[in-house]
Amino acid sequence: MTQQEFLDKPPESPALTDYDRTHVKLYLRLLDADTDGADWREAVAVLFGIDPDREPERAQRVHHSHLARARWMTEHGYRQLVREGRH
Repeated sequence: MTQQEFLDKPPESPALTDYDRTHVKLYLRLLDADTDGADWREAVAVLFGIDPDREPERAQRVHHSHLARARWMTEHGYRQLVREGRH
């Protein structure tokens, strides 16, 4: 799965997934955009290539679910990344 390939919703798992590992940069960009106060419609258009005017429900679902997973990564998933980096 390349950076451009994504699911409408990231896998929900209490552990870090291969999807998470593949999309770490995307998660960081989403967090940056959110911190900077960017409009979610602009972020989903730029980061996912989804037109929020043409696919409003999908655009919102994709953005919000990935942002939630990105936030999860900052609270939980990063620990596993750190442990993996020590090996």
